Amino acid sequence: MTIDSVRGAPGASELAEPELIRLLTPEGERVEHPDYPLDLSAGEVRGLYRDLVIVRRIDREAVALTRQGELGLWASLLGQEAAQIGSGRALTEHDMVFPTYREHGVAWCRDVPPLNLLGLFRGVNHGGWDPAEHGFHLYTVVIGSQTLHATGYAMGVQRDGLLGTPSAGATMAYFGDGATSQGDVNEAFVFASVFNAPVVFFCQNNQWAISEPLEKQTRIPLYKRAQGYGFPGLRVDGNDVFACLAVTRKALENARTGQGPTLIEAFTYRMGAHTTTDDPTRYRLKAEEEAWKLKDPIERVKAYLVRGDLADTAFLDEVEAEAKQVAKELREGCLALPDPAPLSMFEHVYAEDHPLMTEEQEQFAAYLASFEEEVTP
Repeated sequence: MTIDSVRGAPGASELAEPELIRLLTPEGERVEHPDYPLDLSAGEVRGLYRDLVIVRRIDREAVALTRQGELGLWASLLGQEAAQIGSGRALTEHDMVFPTYREHGVAWCRDVPPLNLLGLFRGVNHGGWDPAEHGFHLYTVVIGSQTLHATGYAMGVQRDGLLGTPSAGATMAYFGDGATSQGDVNEAFVFASVFNAPVVFFCQNNQWAISEPLEKQTRIPLYKRAQGYGFPGLRVDGNDVFACLAVTRKALENARTGQGPTLIEAFTYRMGAHTTTDDPTRYRLKAEEEAWKLKDPIERVKAYLVRGDLADTAFLDEVEAEAKQVAKELREGCLALPDPAPLSMFEHVYAEDHPLMTEEQEQFAAYLASFEEEVTP
């Protein structure tokens, strides 16, 4: 007899629906929540819809470019657009974001040019954007490490004495359900709690840590882990852009006013592969994907707009045309990205000159020059 047979190992259904905060049903009907009121104008809703559609189109173009050999890799956000756009639009200019490698929607909200993201995955730059300018740090591939960076940054903000003032900012750390099994994430929770740091931990629970399902990551809903560290945790419908906006907005405001950290679990689904090197058909059922298609984050906002006569066919067509144009320009820009000079790999490694780095750079320069000497007549 195994321990699991005694305790009763939880299945996905047991981890799925407790205390789910929702403001927009999958059918596009608006519902209210007493703790998370949200008053959006018709223009603001249309703006959220535009964000969702364009970000999905950018993602699909990047996947296509990868399949055609133009990118080395791509981590698709398909299905997670509402979690990212909703939380991203809750940020203010004073906040700082610490992403993983999949937050293309948040990058869009922080005005990071999509071409910069493609340059990173094409291997021609290290990101190419200034984190301070956009309030959006560089992508992090090491799973979970950005949560420590975010917590440390938040503790610095706290020590600047700005909390509770108009210029106060909070930090947002994005990560997936798989990252919650990493030691870095749990250490970040400890420091954030003990020091009451102004940080929001935003977990996009997309059900799969590459090929490992949620039930192999946790025995309880992920948001409940926050209770053990001593700060609030909650679960939001990650396919509901309204709920993600309202919940994140309140959590960030709490952080900025000195009320400490919050863990938000956005319950969503990764509709595509983990990355373009992954084949999800090897470890999950097609029926599971089909069930989640009925909860599509874009379709529910579209249904809400149409149901309430907040948008007409002309607007919907206009958004589609804009998304197509963004994708066209992105493809052209990607193909035109210049290859970096070989010696540029030594730039930005250290803030100041480093003897060993200088020696290695000189050796590599001599190596490259030797090829030119061989072809000289």
